[in-house]
Amino acid sequence: MDITVTRKLPFSLMAKPIGSVCNLNCTYCYYLEKEKLYPRDPHQWVMSEKILETYIAQTIYSAQDPVVLFAWHGGEPIMSGMDFFRKVIQLQKKHGGGRVIENSLQTNGTTLTDEWCSFFTDHKFLIGLSIDGPEHCHDHYRVYRNGKGSFTQCMNGLELLVKHKTEFNTLSVVNDYNSKYPEDVYRFLKNIGSRYMQFLPVVEWIDPAAKPGELRIQPATSGKNAKVTDWTVDPIDYGNFLIRIFDEWVRQDVGDYFVITFDCVLENWMRVPPSVCVSAKICGHAGVMEYNGDVFACDHFVFPEYKLGNINEKSLQTLMNAPFQQRFGQNKRDKLPAYCMKCEFLDLCNGECPKNRIVKTPDGEPGLNYLCPGFKMFYKHSEPYFDFMANELQHKRLPANVKKWALNHSLVK
Repeated sequence: MDITVTRKLPFSLMAKPIGSVCNLNCTYCYYLEKEKLYPRDPHQWVMSEKILETYIAQTIYSAQDPVVLFAWHGGEPIMSGMDFFRKVIQLQKKHGGGRVIENSLQTNGTTLTDEWCSFFTDHKFLIGLSIDGPEHCHDHYRVYRNGKGSFTQCMNGLELLVKHKTEFNTLSVVNDYNSKYPEDVYRFLKNIGSRYMQFLPVVEWIDPAAKPGELRIQPATSGKNAKVTDWTVDPIDYGNFLIRIFDEWVRQDVGDYFVITFDCVLENWMRVPPSVCVSAKICGHAGVMEYNGDVFACDHFVFPEYKLGNINEKSLQTLMNAPFQQRFGQNKRDKLPAYCMKCEFLDLCNGECPKNRIVKTPDGEPGLNYLCPGFKMFYKHSEPYFDFMANELQHKRLPANVKKWALNHSLVK
C-alpha cells in the first residue's frame, strides 16, 4: 500500500544513469562496489528509456521551485552515451511545460570530446570535474584498472571544456596524501580556471571480514567491527588543509573564488540555510536513484537498509517524503551525542555528514564525527574572519572587504 504524504517537502535527486560503471578504478571510490547490489551483466547497467521518462516527468511535476534541477552522476555518466543525453533533453522538453530546466553532470573528464563539450555548451550543462590537484596528487589514487594515472587525460578533457566555453566547477577528494599539499592543490585549481571548488574529505569505514560479493564499505550504523581505510584523511591533516587554504583565500580571493566549505560556514554564521546538506541541521532532502529506478536515502547510504523503493511502484514525491526518509533526515540532528550538543561550534558544524559519525566521544558515547578535531581547529582559526564577513553582510557591505582587514591582522598558524 502506498504511503500517504501529508506534508510535501522539497527534495532533489542525484541520478546514476549507468550505476557504478566507470572507466577508472579510483582507490578511494565508495561507489564502484555498489555493483554488488545488482549482480548482472554490466552491459545491462544502463537506465532504460521507460525509467528515464518516469524519472524526468516525476521530477518536473513534483518540483516546487521555478527552476528544475537534474544532477547526473556515476560511476561515469558519460558512459551512458550521447544518445542517452539527447533523449534526456528531448524528454525534458516534452514534460517541461515551459519551465526552466538545468542539468549538471559529474565526470572524471577522461572521455570528454569536442562533441560532448559542444553538446554540454549548447544545452547549458554545468560540468563538475573530478580532479584532486596537480599530477602527483591526482594520480596518487585516480587511476585506471592497470594502475596508470588519469591526470593527462583529465587535463585533456579540461582543455576541451575551456575550448568550448563549457561552464564547469571542480570537486577534489581530500585524502591521506593530497591533504598534505593544501596550497599546491588550491593554487593548481585556481590556475586551471576553477572559480567554484568543492573539497570532499574521504572517510571510509570498511569491514575487513566482508566476504566476496558483500559490501566492504559500511554505514556508521552497521554495528560491525569496521575500520577506517588507509586513504581516509587524518582529522588533523584535514583541519590544517582547510586552514592553509583559508589563509590564502581570505587574504586574496574572497569574491573571486568560491570554496563551498567556506560558503557554508558563512551561511551558518548568518543563520541562513546552508547550500550543502552536510552543514545543515537536518538532511534527507537529497536522495539518489540507481539506473533501475531504485531510490536510496542518500548517495552515501546506498545500502539495502536505506532503500526507499522504486519509482515504478511509488512516486518520487511519496518516496522522498515517506516517514522513513523524514526520520533519516531528522536523525542528523536528533542523534547527535551530548558532547556535540555542548560544543561551541555546533551551529557551524551540525555534526557534519552522518556517514562520518564513526567514533566515540571522550566519554564513550557513539556518534561523534571522525573529522571533529579538524573541524574544531578550522572553526577556531577562522572565527574572527567569518565574524567580520558576517558583519559586513549585515550592514549591506561586501564580505570581500575582509581581504584588506585580514592583511592587517596576524593569522594564527
